[in-house]
Amino acid sequence: MKEKLTYTEAYEELTSIVAAAENDEISIDELQTKVKRASELISFCRNYVKTTNEHIEKVFNELNSKE
Repeated sequence: MKEKLTYTEAYEELTSIVAAAENDEISIDELQTKVKRASELISFCRNYVKTTNEHIEKVFNELNSKE
């Protein structure tokens, strides 16, 4: 995934794909592409949450070390 994407955009796109799948709005011809895209979005979101968590922990550790 090379485009500049925010977590919110990725989450909304993923939610849209899931909703379309649940409502049988994805044709068999689109299914493979949509599943691949959903997988990319899930990976992006997981990585984003992980790096955000690491950043927050770093900030808290720096704040605690200054006390």
